[in-house]
Amino acid sequence: MAKKNYVCKLDKALYGLKQAPHAWYAWLYGKLEALRFVPSKANTSLFYYRRGKLVMFVLVYVDDIIVAISSHEATGALLEDLEQEFALKDLGDLHYFLGIEVQRSRDGLKLSQG
Repeated sequence: MAKKNYVCKLDKALYGLKQAPHAWYAWLYGKLEALRFVPSKANTSLFYYRRGKLVMFVLVYVDDIIVAISSHEATGALLEDLEQEFALKDLGDLHYFLGIEVQRSRDGLKLSQG
């Protein structure tokens, strides 16, 4: 079931509680830390994992997660690990995020704001 690109959304969120965003982030942070991800010093929403040629990035915004990984197999493995604690929903390829349009081409990704 490994797919090249994923956008994940939580099925259940902890809305309505003042501490909910912090508690959810702490829970996710702990899980990513257990999986040996490193939080970015420049952006607290970004986590990365690098071992040899394998590179993984996880970007978190509220209850949405963007996953970018250099290996198809690693994508499936990461999502299986996250699904043990979180309800995930595959929203397909990334097309739009935080006001930025994402277009895929053979050469890579084109990001633009209209």
